[in-house]
Amino acid sequence: MRDKMKKPELLIPAGSLEVLKVAIDYGADAVYIGGQKFGLRAKAGNFSLDEMVEAADYVHSAEKKLYVTVNIFAHNDDLEGVKKYFGDIRQYGLHEKIDGFIISDPGIFTLARQMLPEVEIHISTQSNNTNYLTYNFWYNQGATRVVAARELSLKEIRTIRDNIPEDMEIEAFMHGAMCISYSGRCLLSSYFTGRDANKGACTHPCRWKYSIVEEKRPGEYLPIEEDDRGTYIFNSKDLCMIKYVPEMIEAGINSFKIEGRMKTALYVAVVTRTYRQAIDDYFESEDLYRQRLSYYDEEISACTFRQFTTGFYFGKTDETSQIYDNNTYIKNYTYLGIIEDITGDGLIQIHQKNKFLVGDEINIMDFNGDNHYVKVDAMYDERMHPVESAPHPKQLLYLKVSGAQKFKKGMVIRSRHCEV
Repeated sequence: MRDKMKKPELLIPAGSLEVLKVAIDYGADAVYIGGQKFGLRAKAGNFSLDEMVEAADYVHSAEKKLYVTVNIFAHNDDLEGVKKYFGDIRQYGLHEKIDGFIISDPGIFTLARQMLPEVEIHISTQSNNTNYLTYNFWYNQGATRVVAARELSLKEIRTIRDNIPEDMEIEAFMHGAMCISYSGRCLLSSYFTGRDANKGACTHPCRWKYSIVEEKRPGEYLPIEEDDRGTYIFNSKDLCMIKYVPEMIEAGINSFKIEGRMKTALYVAVVTRTYRQAIDDYFESEDLYRQRLSYYDEEISACTFRQFTTGFYFGKTDETSQIYDNNTYIKNYTYLGIIEDITGDGLIQIHQKNKFLVGDEINIMDFNGDNHYVKVDAMYDERMHPVESAPHPKQLLYLKVSGAQKFKKGMVIRSRHCEV
């Protein structure tokens, strides 16, 4: 059965050009990004049109694909801006470089079909795609892919697969943060802060700590308590399906989507590499995949996360899908930087992201899945003066470590996180 299945696409988010390159280097089949307007992650770094051209060229040089989000729910005063944006995309020649738009709004869908008919359209999860008639509707409008609603079970997705054309693709989330609202259509941020989640400016109020106020006693806050630390009543665990790759494939899913266009390069490197290994292992041998489940679990826990859940895939969620005592991430590693070059005399060049010291053990993440633990024997600043630590974010540094020549440009460097 597995031999007849097509290997699913591994689709990775990128909020910057640096992170996009990390995703491709660590094994992504496709990357999705947002432009500086009309995507649902306004606080991500996002891409200018010039950066999109560079991103597309990098992705296509690796024979991978690039998708661009235009997935806001537009109001009347957004439409002229969307028209100009699509016009600029054509002027830059990006209509020949972008492999697909991710769109949720039928109005924007109409404009994309009219102005950029060469570009495939994928229907965003925001569009509440919960049944096969919806998929067939979008297929008949010209969409090539629909992203499954977060609220669907694998059984429901399989039913959709059995009732849509063979060439209609299903994309589904595999890993990442879960939204408290139905298919991500949240109004809390707009209500509390005036920043519209459906136009890319979500302030994540689902992660805030809430209390009750009785209307006749304003200012007197009554805590909602699970224990003495209070509770975060909307705070979902993160989705993780690394142990259920076979079930996702058997449901008929064509593209495994990772959430997180605001995540760091370390997060993207860890998640991409681990899911790449899991998918490839499964297609080599199901026994190999089963034997390595604990390894995948350990690896995927090396990036920040909120505890894991399987979401709605095996039925409705319950109280165990939420985190009630905090809104913080679990952090097992600290991101130090990306190898930018190996000098002729064997020094690793990086722009440092977090502080570390001479004598520290660091971990260099190989593209092939290996983790190389090496000691920092010496460190030099941009003038090649020896320094003992890297106290300044984004400081240019050169590291002396054993065996530096075996490492490659683009590899991510991290260290085990220790609470101080």
